Order: sequence, then C-alpha cells, then structure tokens
Amino acid sequence: MYRIVLGALTVAGLASMPMAARDKAQIAASAEISSNVQLFELPRGSRPHDVAPAPDGRIWYTAQRQGALGILDPATGEVKQIPLGPESAPHGVIQGPDGMAWITDGGQNAIVRYNPKNGKLDVWKLPEDTGYTNLNTGAFDARGTHWFTGQNGIYGRVSASDGKVQVWKDPKGRGPYGIATAPDGTVWYVSLAGSHLARIDSATGEISVIEPPTSDAGLRRVWADSRGDLWITGWNSGELYRYRPSNRSWKTWKLPGDAPKAYAVYVDERDMVWVSDFGDNSTRVFDPRSEKFVRRYPGSGENANVRQILGRKGEVFLPESGTERLMVVRTDK
Repeated sequence: MYRIVLGALTVAGLASMPMAARDKAQIAASAEISSNVQLFELPRGSRPHDVAPAPDGRIWYTAQRQGALGILDPATGEVKQIPLGPESAPHGVIQGPDGMAWITDGGQNAIVRYNPKNGKLDVWKLPEDTGYTNLNTGAFDARGTHWFTGQNGIYGRVSASDGKVQVWKDPKGRGPYGIATAPDGTVWYVSLAGSHLARIDSATGEISVIEPPTSDAGLRRVWADSRGDLWITGWNSGELYRYRPSNRSWKTWKLPGDAPKAYAVYVDERDMVWVSDFGDNSTRVFDPRSEKFVRRYPGSGENANVRQILGRKGEVFLPESGTERLMVVRTDK
C-alpha cells in the first residue's frame, strides 16, 4: 500500500470519486510512487516554477503566474503566498546564508529578498540600461554575494550590504540559465541558447567559457556534487553531463527513452543525481557509482513538468508546474 497526501486527499479516497473527479485529480496510480512520496496541491493558477527549503522546515516556491512567493508547511499542507510587487513574475528562489528567500523576479526585473521573520521585502532593481533581462536563477559565492542569470544574455550580482547591482553581458549572447555554487565557493552557470558552461571570477566578474562535447546541447541547469564535479542537463541533446574541473574532462549519459528532454538537475547529500525529463514526464535518479539510472518517479499527472529540483537532508522537492503540485520524496526511508 502507498499513500499520497494532497492536502487532505489520499489515493485511497480517489477510488470513491466519480470518474470525472478522478480525471481532474490526474493522479498517476503507479507502483513506483511509494510510501516515501507526498504530494501537495498548490493554488490553481500559481504555476510553481522553482523551489527551495526554508529554514523553519517549510518549503518555498515561486508562484510565477501569480507574482508571489509560496510557502508550504509540509506538516499540515497549509499554503500561503506572499505578493512580491507590481508586475511580478518570479522564476528562481534559493535560501541565502542570511536565512532569507532570494528571488529572481523577471517581471520586476529585480532581485527580491523576503525575510521570513518579519515579512519584509527588499527589492533591488537592475540598472535601467540593461533593459528587460528575463531573470532566471541565483546562487551565492563563498563571500556571500548573490549572483544571478538572465536569459536575454546577462549575468550579474547584488550585494545586500549596499544594494549595489552589477550586470555583465554573456559573450555568446542569449541563454544564461541555471547557476550553482561548487563546494569551494566558485559559481558556475550554463547557457541554454548559447550551449556553454561558464565559471565566474567573483573578484572581477569575468567568466571563463567551457564548451561541452555536444554541439547545440542546450545546457539548461547545473549542480555540484560533494567532490566539486558539475552535473549538467542537456535540453536539446537529452543527455546528462558531468564536467570535472580538476582535469577539465567531460562524460555524458543519454537519458532512457526515445525522446528525452533533460531539464532540471540536483545532487542530494548522498551524491545521487536527480534529473527531470519532460519527454518522459518523470524525474530520474542517477547513481554516479554504478553510472546507471536507478529510480524513476513519474509525474503526478500528464505534462507535470518538474522545473527546478532542490531539497535538504533526507528530502527532495519536485515542483510540478504543469499540475500545480509539489512532490516531496523522502530519501531516508
């Protein structure tokens, strides 16, 4: 037996529903969804995009279509949303070293910080001469500086101490997308349209561009493991990449299936690699030791579309923008 929580709804309760209601619920009654999975309904129309652990056991997500930061209490299923400002359309959210939520808000063309202790919002607008940047995702370097990407061809940083925002242009133009920090504090980002990996020099803001082994791979997201190896998804190629900075080597693995579309990547505390696949409507787990995909978590409905993946010890969060649900997988069970 398995149990999935949707607020107060369980799979057992679906059996007594009329067929139309069951269709609307879109539950994938798969044996691959087990007792270690919880599924939470989020507000209709929210289109959750990225997700991050909050410091109090709650979970943050960006409600992209409703201009809000969502806050889920997994203990109760309670959800509330914090409006971020006029024209807001948030994309990424991460927890900063200050314990606050840092949000890349494409609608406001600004970095927004939310303080969970008092509800205060700080908004740092990008310089006017940058124009619309289509802000994407953020990460912190070893000095605690927040770096961010914009798909219209920029990357930049903001300092919370003085609110100074600096922006640079990617040398290959459009595409900067996923961004992550390695254990040594170095920040790396990937370009979807530009199909390259970039290492940021935190002191100067300059980047070093590294080309992948596959042309037009469409590098979308990046994450670092405990050894400093970088794991990268190829949206166009359907491949999972590992780049090893220590010897500048690449290795690739094709995702299973006929037409994989590798979107998000996340490495948990066990160094297991999680990859969302839009083509297969699932999230797969890759074991670097055996170099095999060892687990598959199907979406909770058609076109679930898991965007960013994040988590904390013992838990991995899969935000489904297509079904407007959040799947929480317990890895310690």
